[in-house]
Amino acid sequence: MSEQSPYEQLGVTVDASFDEIQDARNRLREQYTGERQLIESIEAAYDAILMDRLKLRQEGKIKVPERIRFAEERRLQKQKASTNEVQQSTSSKPAWLQRMIDTPTRSDVLWTSAMYGGLSLLSIYPGMNIQLLQLPLALGVGAGLYFLNRKENQFGRAVLLTVFGLILGLILGSLLSPLAGLLEPERFITLVTLIVLWLVCCFLR
Repeated sequence: MSEQSPYEQLGVTVDASFDEIQDARNRLREQYTGERQLIESIEAAYDAILMDRLKLRQEGKIKVPERIRFAEERRLQKQKASTNEVQQSTSSKPAWLQRMIDTPTRSDVLWTSAMYGGLSLLSIYPGMNIQLLQLPLALGVGAGLYFLNRKENQFGRAVLLTVFGLILGLILGSLLSPLAGLLEPERFITLVTLIVLWLVCCFLR
């Protein structure tokens, strides 16, 4: 097999198409599966034909099909198009909203969840006097100021977002208090407010 030309080794003619060459190579690989030396000989013949075709192409003696010539260019165009789609979907959000929304790290979520989870449990604890519900609420506001200020180091912005979360939580809690079930309205309102403050601390900046 080694004395034959690369074309003869693959069993194709000199003017065979690229598809015919590939089909012949694949067919021979399947036929001689497990015979390492023959497989290497087939691959060497295939590579030699490709190099010969490349040389002829550079000399302008053959025309390579567009799907082969421009395969890499088309792949790059597809990658560029998909990148543009991602950028457009991201930039479709208003600039002010992008500045407000935060993607918290895992540690940030864990810390804020631990803090507000503990305060929420304290607020619904039956042994907790209703008159003392202001304590977990005050601690929640303080935690909100701390976590929000740590993100951007802008205390004024942290105050505004915390007050926003506090007011929104109190309003939502008051509106939803009829759905509280066994919880007293005051405990339910405190719980909802702490949840809203947690959301503000995690996902706003």
